[in-house]
Amino acid sequence: MGAFGRNHARVYHQLAQQGEPVTLAAVVDPDVSRADAIAREYRARAFGSVEQFIKTSSEVQAASVAVPTAQHVELAGALMAGGIDVLIEKPLAASLAEADDLMRSARRLGRICQVGHLERFNPAVRATLPLVTHPMFFEVHRLSVFTPRSLDVDVVLDLMIHDLDIVLSFVDSPVKEIRAVGLPILSGKVDIANVRMEFDSGCVANFTASRVSTERVRKLRFFQPKQYISVDYGRQDVLVFSVGGDESGTPSVNPQINVAKPAITAEEPLYAELKSFLDSVRQRSQPLVSLEDGRRALAVALDIVSTIQEHGKKIHLDTLQQ
Repeated sequence: MGAFGRNHARVYHQLAQQGEPVTLAAVVDPDVSRADAIAREYRARAFGSVEQFIKTSSEVQAASVAVPTAQHVELAGALMAGGIDVLIEKPLAASLAEADDLMRSARRLGRICQVGHLERFNPAVRATLPLVTHPMFFEVHRLSVFTPRSLDVDVVLDLMIHDLDIVLSFVDSPVKEIRAVGLPILSGKVDIANVRMEFDSGCVANFTASRVSTERVRKLRFFQPKQYISVDYGRQDVLVFSVGGDESGTPSVNPQINVAKPAITAEEPLYAELKSFLDSVRQRSQPLVSLEDGRRALAVALDIVSTIQEHGKKIHLDTLQQ
């Protein structure tokens, strides 16, 4: 029941209040006083461990796993073995071996398992997906002010992985080459990173992620034949600049370029994500963000972390920071 686990509890409670066929049955945290406080707020039961919860909560059908990444395999595995479908927060696991363990467990036990790549459910991303044709260049920025959370992983696995998942879903092509640089600033992990990625399709993507910025920025922009599309995750809006032939847009300062703004209904991405997860649980259907999707994003993120480490050795980063 850390910062994001509390958000999950809030949204499940909100869904129930709005008539969705779901009840927030329980919250779990080793800090029992914190679990008790949140359980009282959302009228649920509180438990100090997953083991205790599984033994006494046979009515539970689904759970969110919003714990440190290193505990994903153990706790999600225990929940699935207890007959519970799971939504596992990103990144899926700490290693590809652990991700593969989760995939094997889900298949063997017949459990629904979704990965919490939240931006897939951002209304701006959903509005952009039908517009994607043949993307050739991406420029992505995700900057946040420093907070003492998720410091068990590099900024690549903490923040950039959101954008890696989105770009991988848009491009749908194997990664050919990765170049990356990153630095620890305020924590013992990499806090700021820049990545250049090339795909087999010829597409190139530049990513910048920082958790030590003075401002909050979450933007993705990409070019494809005769179009430039700008996505603002935070404002949940999309701008489409098209060269000629698009009478649905309005002319810009350049008469050859039309500008369109797709209609978007604002919605909290976490609300949409949990609603989609519960639909998959009820229908026993493949989640929108599958374990395979989570593993794919994790694999690329880990390759980036490894590339950053190699670059750090090449420039003798340890010596420079002394």
